[in-house]
Amino acid sequence: MNQSPIRIQQSLQKRIAKGGKCLVPYITGGFEGYIEAIYAAAESGADAIEIGIPFSDPVMDGPTIQKANDIVLAKKISPMDILQEIRDVDIEIPLAVMTYYNIVYRFGLERFANALYESGISGAILPDLPLNEAGYWLDAALENETETVLLAAPTTTDKRLQDLCAQSKGFVYAVGLLGITGVRSELARSAVVIAGRCKAITDKPVLVGVGIGTPQQAKEVSEVADGCIVGSAIVQKLLDNEGAEAVGAFVADIRGALDEL
Repeated sequence: MNQSPIRIQQSLQKRIAKGGKCLVPYITGGFEGYIEAIYAAAESGADAIEIGIPFSDPVMDGPTIQKANDIVLAKKISPMDILQEIRDVDIEIPLAVMTYYNIVYRFGLERFANALYESGISGAILPDLPLNEAGYWLDAALENETETVLLAAPTTTDKRLQDLCAQSKGFVYAVGLLGITGVRSELARSAVVIAGRCKAITDKPVLVGVGIGTPQQAKEVSEVADGCIVGSAIVQKLLDNEGAEAVGAFVADIRGALDEL
């Protein structure tokens, strides 16, 4: 992929400007069939796609994504293998990677940011990198046109939330609940609260992730937020060998629910 990465924030704001809600599916990079799943999600109405780069100690990820991570790591698939494969992906929506700072640090900050750019990847989500320690990475990302999406947890103080929303690029990732990723039977009240707090202080897109696994939950949280991120429910379909077609159908169901708003 030789073109410059598509801007996440601009893409999401196009949807929002038309009165729509944004949908960002998460797909585990390196997992069998993940490239096909990326295309299927894009064709089914995703506004951007978050690609996980597996790490051995993923502190934010629940059992579903951890299991997918372990399968990829057992095959000795490296972060660079995934980035090289993504380079050939040709879709009209932006891509972001989600991984952990240990991988970025070992790569080298400049080298990692440049590798993202070279692969046509627009953004990075590093959930274990605190804002007050993120300066060097944010500088490297900026130099390589990488949008760093920052996470706002339900426990984030008002002052820190102001700083975080100001520094975040692409969108603000409002973490729906304390704890790890995974499908829950009902939407946590904290998801709506953190979305509202972020919306009150920023004009950037605010998307809620963690604990959203059904079209109804996506619709419910997006009544306050600008949209949502759905991960474990999608990765489960890959683990169950349902393939890209099932991923596309599920993304289409969520897209349909969001379009009712």
